[in-house]
Amino acid sequence: MNVIGDMKAGEIAARAKFSLRGPEEEFDPRTTAHRGDLADIALAGKLFAPHYAETMPMRCAAPKAMLRKQGGKNYEAVSELLHGEDFHLLDVVGDWAWGYCDHDGYVGYLPVHALQHQRKTPQPTHLISARAALIFIAPDIKSGVIKRLPMGARLACGEASECGQFLQTGKGYVHIRHIQEIGAKRVFDGANNTVSFAEQLVGAPYLWGGRSGDGLDGAGLIQMILGLTGEKAPRDADQQLKTIGSEISDDEDLRRGDFIFFPDNVGIMADDEHIIHANTHWMQVVIEPLAKVIARYGEDVKQPVLARKRSG
Repeated sequence: MNVIGDMKAGEIAARAKFSLRGPEEEFDPRTTAHRGDLADIALAGKLFAPHYAETMPMRCAAPKAMLRKQGGKNYEAVSELLHGEDFHLLDVVGDWAWGYCDHDGYVGYLPVHALQHQRKTPQPTHLISARAALIFIAPDIKSGVIKRLPMGARLACGEASECGQFLQTGKGYVHIRHIQEIGAKRVFDGANNTVSFAEQLVGAPYLWGGRSGDGLDGAGLIQMILGLTGEKAPRDADQQLKTIGSEISDDEDLRRGDFIFFPDNVGIMADDEHIIHANTHWMQVVIEPLAKVIARYGEDVKQPVLARKRSG
């Protein structure tokens, strides 16, 4: 399949409708579907490309799939698409699909076999709110397991089982304690929901580009836990620094749920002294004193804390 070839009509229409006048606009390459030979048709008239293509609506059918800078397993991972999340496909080269994620606009390459056309998959209704969920063959914890889905994955659920403890999904069943409706806010005994989700991930391995319960990086952790509480966030820490919350004054004490931004990471406060973050020092998600994290930067880093921010 070559989407470039399939989209000639759209390209012609774009060229007829748009013309590039003056200098090209500046865009963040992480969230701009533009490469040397092809660009999203939405960029026609803004960025020059030899060809433009309309996107094809796809959905992740695998438990998760790494998004990479180039089409190949050896290239750097930049993010991750989770089961049930949508992807805007622009081109397919060999075994790799190029396009961008629907939830944050991040551009990259995915294994094409991880995707299905949206019309062939049901619209997700729920997402995994536990660290992971098992899909059982029958509505019984003693039955066989079909697959495992990580926190953040989305799935379409049907009617509840007779016992009321499972929802039917595709060819199997998921336990009701592992899911929540998309758009709903899960309550943890009145505690800060965002931090409570982060606490479930303590011990999860650090994974560059990861953003699931199976492995994640610092910004991936923040994006996921905010998403579970109904708040959209961009993918990377520098993007989150510009968009999340408001500045906390230097004379104000930190509290549970505050975000701390470092030169190379971001975390969320568990209380006024301890931070939860996915980091390369421990290579996992940990809770530790904020003072120890700051001390690890050493004297050569003049500003280890770039910002302290609070939501709401």
